[in-house]
Amino acid sequence: MVRLSDLHEAEAEHLRARANDMERIPPGEWITPRPLAESTVAIVSTAGLHLRSDAPFTVGALDYRVIPADADWGDIVLSHISTNFDRSAFQTDPNISFPLERLHEMAEADEIGGVSPRHYSFMGAMPIPAFFEDTGTEVGNMLAADGVDVAILIPV
Repeated sequence: MVRLSDLHEAEAEHLRARANDMERIPPGEWITPRPLAESTVAIVSTAGLHLRSDAPFTVGALDYRVIPADADWGDIVLSHISTNFDRSAFQTDPNISFPLERLHEMAEADEIGGVSPRHYSFMGAMPIPAFFEDTGTEVGNMLAADGVDVAILIPV
């Protein structure tokens, strides 16, 4: 992830202005979560990942793709289209953008209760998060249906 201090001052200021213009979301009511050792965990990523058999993401996509827990890395494609997105880390170790193998290891070590059967990927680089309200609600309902207690957001 690039730091604002690493960018040209004009680009950094542009990003600061976009962040300041975003609608503030108030905190929700606090709930006491289950212990991780008893929790089913899912991944939600903005890396634009999908199965090779799925349609690639397009510019401005607001939809999502389902990644099964037993997916093989050879069947997962990264179609994130931002020119600012560095793909080298994903190519070196896909777990950086989608730590599915790490979750399985944690489940085997009894550090988490289990791995969700389904995980989700969206296209990142969307400057207006409110546009994801419908699909975010849909994914939230599917996570609940799968008994997910913890969803790890991997922003890319």
